[in-house]
Amino acid sequence: MISQDNKKGLRNPWFLGMAGLMVVVLSVNGAFIWLAAKNRPALVDREYNTKDRKSDSAALNDLESHRNLAWKTTIKQPEAIVTNTPAAYEIGVVDRAGAPVSGTMEVQAYRASDASKDFITAFSETSPGNYQGYINFPLKGYWELRIRTKRGDELFEVNTGRFMVATAS
Repeated sequence: MISQDNKKGLRNPWFLGMAGLMVVVLSVNGAFIWLAAKNRPALVDREYNTKDRKSDSAALNDLESHRNLAWKTTIKQPEAIVTNTPAAYEIGVVDRAGAPVSGTMEVQAYRASDASKDFITAFSETSPGNYQGYINFPLKGYWELRIRTKRGDELFEVNTGRFMVATAS
């Protein structure tokens, strides 16, 4: 007998169990959404690749100067890079005519997930246009290198792709 006056259906243990389960699931989801909105994760750098952003005109000027310089870099890096072990890098720089570029070089090691661990290392010129340096990566994970070569007033910057640094075993 189905009737609006029959209230026994609301006391059915299956109905109460399903209603209770739905309440628990919705409250857990609500708690997760509230936590995600309140506490932002600290694993991601909010300023990834925006710290060095320049205005459009400055970026266009840099592109034009890079195009005018047309320097070429060659990077010799170790096959396997391990944390807390100095990795030897050799970088060669030549100009448009193939002549070596003598000057100063600094390399910034950049880790997207932790900006506080970024560091800059000065490389020494071993011969005209050839630079050598050792980089000691403190943490495992993905890193990038930003290479800045300066000769007089001319500045040339190039970025490497991401590479993996493993832990020592």
